[in-house]
Amino acid sequence: MTTANPAPATAPSAPASAHRAVLRAETRLFLREPGSLFWIMVFPSVLLVILGLVPSFREHSDDLGGRRVIDLYVPVAVLLGMIMAGLQAMPPVLTGYRERGILRRMSTTPVRPSALLTAQIALHAVAALGSAVLAMAVGRIGFGVALPGQPAGYAVALLLAVASVLALGSLLCALARTAKASAALGSVVYLVTMFTAGVWIPVQSMPDTLRTIVRFTPFGAASEALNRAASGSWPELTQLGVTALWAALVAFLATRLFRWE
Repeated sequence: MTTANPAPATAPSAPASAHRAVLRAETRLFLREPGSLFWIMVFPSVLLVILGLVPSFREHSDDLGGRRVIDLYVPVAVLLGMIMAGLQAMPPVLTGYRERGILRRMSTTPVRPSALLTAQIALHAVAALGSAVLAMAVGRIGFGVALPGQPAGYAVALLLAVASVLALGSLLCALARTAKASAALGSVVYLVTMFTAGVWIPVQSMPDTLRTIVRFTPFGAASEALNRAASGSWPELTQLGVTALWAALVAFLATRLFRWE
């Protein structure tokens, strides 16, 4: 009687090995882009330092419930790093790959183009989360901003915000056929999201009507959720729901519209 020799259980599958190779290669390329790293990782914290040096921003205000303006800007700086990663850094890279035919050529190899997309999303997600940690550390060490009073709620809001911005960045890649078009479209969306995230005016300080409108945008809802969790309360279900709904809807559209060629 003969028996078939099973394949070694420890041997990695070719697709998994290829995916890891793509991730390593993309990581090296990503780390060679100091401009992207600066705008994602450093710029939000630099902006936070600049704002923190304004004396009036470090004074407690009754209009803000006894909090300071700098306290409100830590969640804003967290969102700003995400916006930089998802809307300014990632779309030009992916549209550039498609424009140069790299994604089309990959489709003829064991490595599917989806491996490249997954690697880019993972890298920019890690960079956005790293930027968030750095901004919170700068706020705490430099200006005595308290760490989130509701860490679990903060983490949930943070992950939903990352999902929203990366889904939006993927949608920009789907809609823009060239790197130039991606940069132009991304700049418009970037300015809008910066406003709704509260970069120029914290969402909590906006007039009531404008604040109500902004609350139904992904980053307006995320800003309020992060701010609420930072103050020690669990984010409202509406805030988390709006952010999650935007993430799911935009991800669905990106999946439907994305083309490898």
